[in-house]
Amino acid sequence: MKTSLDCFASRKTMLAGIGAMSLMFLTAGCGERAPMSASAAVPKPDRVAAPGDPNRLTKEVRHELVMLPYYGVFDNLSYRVDGDNVTLFGQVTRPTLKSDAENVVKRIEGVGRVNNEIEVLPLGGFDDQTRRAVYRAIYGDPALSRYGFQAVPSIHIIVKNGNVALEGVVATEADSNMASLRAKGVANVFGVENHLQIER
Repeated sequence: MKTSLDCFASRKTMLAGIGAMSLMFLTAGCGERAPMSASAAVPKPDRVAAPGDPNRLTKEVRHELVMLPYYGVFDNLSYRVDGDNVTLFGQVTRPTLKSDAENVVKRIEGVGRVNNEIEVLPLGGFDDQTRRAVYRAIYGDPALSRYGFQAVPSIHIIVKNGNVALEGVVATEADSNMASLRAKGVANVFGVENHLQIER
């Protein structure tokens, strides 16, 4: 099962009363997602999961990816664990984030092989401008601004060649629709795919 980092972080932040998202975590039916940056100053526990826990590897992979220092609102990470093999998916804006994700997962005890399928997004003035414009359009909306209160905002904005994908978790269908509407209203956006999950 492919696990996305954002779903878990979202629930944690929402329960903390701040909004929705970013160190997405353990909620059944969430689809497992969790982005969070090191700037969030979340302490790293000595032990992420008990040795006998059948989901130990999944939890530790998620934990390590969530703790990556440069994981941000313009990145999207997910993974799948098959026995001792881990496959990494998603899109990132920095090549170093792709290699960092692979390196931290390789160091986890019990991981045999890491297949890194993370895509490095093209860097360029046009896409960079689009990222900033979509960010302002979504997080500048009074109804959506609460999703930007955490270290890594819960609505992730992935831009590739003028096409936008929204990833992450929001509280309601109305918020999901509003985020999509705001992104579509940005000049020079060719298309918008809304992959936002609804918090349950």
